[in-house]
Amino acid sequence: MNQQNTDSEENAPSLYMTHRKTIPSLPLSDVNTSGNLDPANVVQWRKRERARLLKQRLALSPTVRQHKTQLIVRGLDEVLDTVQDRIISVFWPFRGEPNLFHWVRSIINRGACVALPVVAEKGKPLLFKSWIPGEPLRPGIWEIPVPIQGEDVTPSIMIIPLVGFDDSLFRLGYGGGYFDRTLATFKHKPKTIGVGFEMCRIPTIYPQPYDIPMDFVISESEIYRSSLPELR
Repeated sequence: MNQQNTDSEENAPSLYMTHRKTIPSLPLSDVNTSGNLDPANVVQWRKRERARLLKQRLALSPTVRQHKTQLIVRGLDEVLDTVQDRIISVFWPFRGEPNLFHWVRSIINRGACVALPVVAEKGKPLLFKSWIPGEPLRPGIWEIPVPIQGEDVTPSIMIIPLVGFDDSLFRLGYGGGYFDRTLATFKHKPKTIGVGFEMCRIPTIYPQPYDIPMDFVISESEIYRSSLPELR
C-alpha cells in the first residue's frame, strides 16, 4: 500500500461506489499478515499498525479530508434512509477523524435523537448522553468534549470511528477497548456502522475473542456490509 497522501482535491475520489459484499485481498507489502500471532504479539502489532495508520490519516490536508467526509456522508444517508425517532450515537472528531456534524444537524432536523459517548470510568463500558449542537459540553477523557446536561439514552444505531478495519469488518481502534466492551453489554445489540477513510483498510487486525465486527463500514469509496440487516 502506498503511504503517500495527496493534498489536492483534484486527486480525491469523485465517484461513490457501493454494496460490495465480498472484499478481495489487498496487497500485503506494508502489513505483516504472515502466520498467526499470539495475543502478546497481537498487542504489539496493533500498536505499530495504529501508529502507522494515524500518521497517514493526520497527513491528509483539510480539503481532502473534507471531501472524503462528504462522500462518507452520502453513504450514511444511503444506509440510514429513515432516521425518524432513532437514537443514533455519533462521535466527536479526534485525531483527523471525519467530522460529521453537518450531517448530525441534518438527521436531527429529520427527527433523530443524537447522542455522544461518555467515558464515565476508565476500563468500563461507555455511557451515551443525548446532545444537540449548541448545547454545553465539558472536556472528557483525552479532552474529548462530552455533554453536560444530556439525558442517558441507549442507542439503536452506533456510528463508530475507525483507526483501521479489515476484510471481515473488524475494527482497529485506539486500544482502549471501549466500544467492544460496550457492545458486549447490550441485551439487544445496536446496528453498528464504522466510518473511516479507505486508506485505513487492512487485510486483518488479527481479531481476538473480544473483538466484535461492524455491521457496516462506510468509507469514501465503498459501503461494506457484513450482511443485509434491516435497520430496525
